[in-house]
This record gives sequence, structure tokens and C-alpha cells, in this order.
Amino acid sequence: MPTEFISVTFPNASTELNPIPNASIDPEFLTRYARNLDDYAFNYTLVPYDSSSYDPFTIGATIASVTKNLKIIIALRPNTLYPTVAAKALATLDQLSSGRAVVHFIAGGSDTEQAREGDFLNKEQRYARLEEYIRILRRAWESPDPFDWDGEYYQFKQFQNKVRPVNGKSIPVSVGGSSDDAYRIGGSLADIFGLWGEPLKETKAQIDRIYEEAAKAGRPESDRPRIWVTFRPIIAETEELAWAKAHRTLDLLQTHRANGLGKVPANAPAVQNVGSQRLLEIAARGEVQDRALWYPTVTATNARGASTALVGSPKTIVDSILDYVDLGAELISIRGYDNLNDAIDYGRLVIPAVRQALQERGSA
Repeated sequence: MPTEFISVTFPNASTELNPIPNASIDPEFLTRYARNLDDYAFNYTLVPYDSSSYDPFTIGATIASVTKNLKIIIALRPNTLYPTVAAKALATLDQLSSGRAVVHFIAGGSDTEQAREGDFLNKEQRYARLEEYIRILRRAWESPDPFDWDGEYYQFKQFQNKVRPVNGKSIPVSVGGSSDDAYRIGGSLADIFGLWGEPLKETKAQIDRIYEEAAKAGRPESDRPRIWVTFRPIIAETEELAWAKAHRTLDLLQTHRANGLGKVPANAPAVQNVGSQRLLEIAARGEVQDRALWYPTVTATNARGASTALVGSPKTIVDSILDYVDLGAELISIRGYDNLNDAIDYGRLVIPAVRQALQERGSA
């Protein structure tokens, strides 16, 4: 399949570099942002989830109503919505968007964050619940007949789903992570597997591991999960300007965190999830990895979420992305620090150039 591009949806103009205290949903900004992603040929946008933030399904339906091609990835934590309800909610969005719904599962990387919404399972239990959850969704989407479920985490009798996905089969399921459980469940059950931006060597090792788990589950190569890798590109006209911009970005991230205005406070507890731990370990090896992968943004945010930058001119960013495409990444997530303007820059300077380079390779 062709290489596709993912952004992240933002409900207002607040950014990590210019935070707006107590900002709420700005319908005009949300519409403008979504339409720009559509106009600049992004393929997907991720609607993220946080215990204190907005409802992703409502945001997703709003995006669907103002775009034509953009696929909507709903981030979902299994503890927040019973699987039979989720099956109908996702299929409803799929019908409203003419088949553009995708779901990205978050097993839960922080005990503290999970507890805020009443989830007190440990990490191993959360992944076991996720596996059961995905199997229920598949059954609910694919079977028109009532069925019972008697699992470890969910039990019900004679559930029948009359809200079908547009393709009559299923909705794409994405799983992310860097733990053994994530590799196993994503490799065996997911259509898409999400990774944070790591150096090429480490990314290749993770992809191999995912494919190994897919093979163990009996999946042929044609049915392996598509690989999604996430970066925070910092782009400018020249290398010198890009690096100057990168250091200004880093200064602001560090200042906001020290002053309690950043995404992650200075006194935040140590990260629990394996993906963030891996990023911090790599950051300790040096600031720049491979062609342009920059890690000070990881340490400045304590590796909370996607935080690895790519720094350089448009050509450097394009060449760096192609390095990951060559490894097997089919979905590239790019989001910046000036959300709307960066998305426009990527749509003008990065996405067309990557597609042109791949087209020329194909012609050759």
C-alpha cells in the first residue's frame, strides 16, 4: 500500500510553545484545522484521549462533517467505554463519515492516569483486557447474529449489533507500544501498529518483532500490521535556520515546564510506559541520531507522548522520512509545535516531496 500521512487534531489554537490557559474547544479553529489537513492531502488525523480532555467521538464526528477524505483515528482506552457500546459508536462514526473511521487503542501507560477514571488494573491485566476487547469488537462488527460472551473482563448475553461498518466487515484497529505484551497483541490482532520515533536500528528491531508475533499468530505476510511511526519535525528553509528554530523550540519547552505551563510539570513522576523509557535511554546516548533525529525535545518533556523531533531543511526531513519508509513504515505521523502552521508547511513542503520521490522510484 502507498505511504500515508497522519496528523493530530487540536480543538483550539493553544500549543506547547504558546499555551492558552484554560482554552476550550474553538469550533472555528477545529474546522479550519481539519479542512487544512484535508486540503493538504493528509490521510488521517488522530483524535487523542486524556482523562481531563474532550470527547474524541464528538470531535471525530465534527471533523467528518467538514472534510471529504480525511480518515479519523479515535484514540480509545478500554476502561472508558464498554466494548459493545464502542462497537456501535465506532460503526456509527464510520457510517457518518462514509467509511473513514479508525480506532487506536491505548492500553494505559500510567497507573495514575488510569486511576483518574476508575481503572486500577495493573499493566499486564490492562493488556489482557485490551486483547479481549478487540476480539469482542471484531465479533460485533462481523457477525449479524446475537452472541454471548463469557470472558475474564467482559460478560454479556445475546448482544446483537445492527450498526455495521461501511465495508460490512470491520473498522481498522491500531495498537501501539514497545512492551512484549504490546508486540504480541498488536502483532496478532492489529491492522496498524504505532511506534514512536526511534533511530533506524531500533525501529527495524521493533518492526521485526511485530512481524515475528504476527507470524506466530498465523498471519501471512500480506496480512501483517501496517507500521506507523511518529515524529515532531522542525523544518525551515535551510539547515542553519532549522537548527536555530529547534533551539528556540527547546528553550520554550524547558521554560514552560519550569514555570508549570508546559504539558508536563517539572515535578512529574517518572514515566512508567516502556516506550517513554526507551526514548529517554536513547536520549542519554546523544542529541542527534541518524540523519536528523533530535532527542533534547524528549528530555525536555520527560518523554510524555510523541516527542522525538526531526530537524532540517525540507530535503533533510523528506530524506529522513524515506529512511523509515525503506524500513517498512507505511504510515508516517508528523505534527509540529506550531500546530496549524506546521501542518500547512508539511502539506506544502514534505508530503508532496515524499510522494514524488516514491513515484519516481516506482517509475524507475
